[in-house]
Amino acid sequence: MEFDDVLRLRRSVKRFDPEHRLDDEDLKRLFAAVALTPSSFNMQNWHFVAVRDPEVKERLCAAAWNQPQVKEAALVVVLAGRLEAWRDYARYLRKAPAEVRDNLAGMIRGFYEGKDELAMQEACRSVGLAGMTMMLAARNLGWESCPMIGYDPIKVAEIVGLPAECPPLMMVTIGRGSAPPRPRMGLLDFEEFVSLDAFGRGGLSGEVDDR
Repeated sequence: MEFDDVLRLRRSVKRFDPEHRLDDEDLKRLFAAVALTPSSFNMQNWHFVAVRDPEVKERLCAAAWNQPQVKEAALVVVLAGRLEAWRDYARYLRKAPAEVRDNLAGMIRGFYEGKDELAMQEACRSVGLAGMTMMLAARNLGWESCPMIGYDPIKVAEIVGLPAECPPLMMVTIGRGSAPPRPRMGLLDFEEFVSLDAFGRGGLSGEVDDR
């Protein structure tokens, strides 16, 4: 599929075919794409809990105020941030040359140590990027998806056994859609969201094609 088509066809789908299944090979194809997502210092400060078990999905659905896509979708992915990932540089720099690994180790400690808010911000950035990669990859593989923040994070963490340092920052439902997405509600014009060289400095104008 052409990339422009993937971008345009990726929509937030709310209803899924509950009979559709994704096997382990499907998941490997999906997460092989997600693994290519960039992250600061290559930290890969995320962890994904891929839920296919109907009973677990039922519990997640209840924690997400009974939104039907959670129990209908073939896959529910809980995207968690790893707030302490910066400490374990040996894990994510293990394939780097020794001199690069040694140089970055000190930089990483100096950048993140004692900065809990920065670690959370970094996790949100990384999970956000990974979530977008996941949804585009799903669309390229012929599946629909829906990003979600409408859930009780404490209950979700408990259901899938997340430790305290791995908060659930997003959920994504993936599967075969059973109903078309709602029409787009309209995109901002270029001049409303793009400045040139400084905030508020215009130059681009016109409507974005939202077909």
